[in-house]
Amino acid sequence: MPKGKGNVIAQNRKASHDYIIIDTLEAGIVLQGTEIKSIRNSRINLKDGFIRIRNGEAFLSNVHISPYEQGNIFNHDPLRTRKLLLHKKQIHKWETEVKNSGMTIVPLRVYLKDGFAKVLIGLAKGKKDYDKRESLKRKDQDRQIQRILKNR
Repeated sequence: MPKGKGNVIAQNRKASHDYIIIDTLEAGIVLQGTEIKSIRNSRINLKDGFIRIRNGEAFLSNVHISPYEQGNIFNHDPLRTRKLLLHKKQIHKWETEVKNSGMTIVPLRVYLKDGFAKVLIGLAKGKKDYDKRESLKRKDQDRQIQRILKNR
């Protein structure tokens, strides 16, 4: 199955608006306890999430996974930092990109693949305000063209 495909649980739509996505990678997530049950119930929010690389390891930060409702006192912290499972070569390559060119790494979507939770992460460059306006204009023009073609 190609990367980014599977039973999509959550998407970060804001990322494509705020960033130009240059490259993507599929990563596994290290979860604790009932976090996978919350993810399967679509109780995850990627909106403000980002990936930080420390000591040769990638960590997913500021992603909210709600506590499982049928859990007990051992539920997890919703905003805890979670480790991502990537190859060292991939981490090193993206770490140099981030340091040298001022890019960032953002989570794009979370999905289930073969029973495991995966996250599609993207190497991204921030858009300026005029870039955002230009992309909105382009989307609006494409919608108008599709509407005209549909009516004919």
